[in-house]
Amino acid sequence: MVGKFGLALFLLVLMTWSASAFAQGCAMCRANAKATPKEGQKAINRAILLMVFPPISAITLGTTLVVRYARRRDQENEES
Repeated sequence: MVGKFGLALFLLVLMTWSASAFAQGCAMCRANAKATPKEGQKAINRAILLMVFPPISAITLGTTLVVRYARRRDQENEES
């Protein structure tokens, strides 16, 4: 089984691998966002964070439940 260090290393490699895709961004969206006033830019940033929060929460919750279920199953198998 992979340790915590291996998992952290894998996640780091995964994040840096996709960094180039995020760096390009949408030129038209960026130009449109820069043309808005500061209040509009803040609203856009808040909206992006608001849209990102539910999927991240769902993934975190799902992963937590899967890990808890796997540990409980392993403990039951060891007791049997």
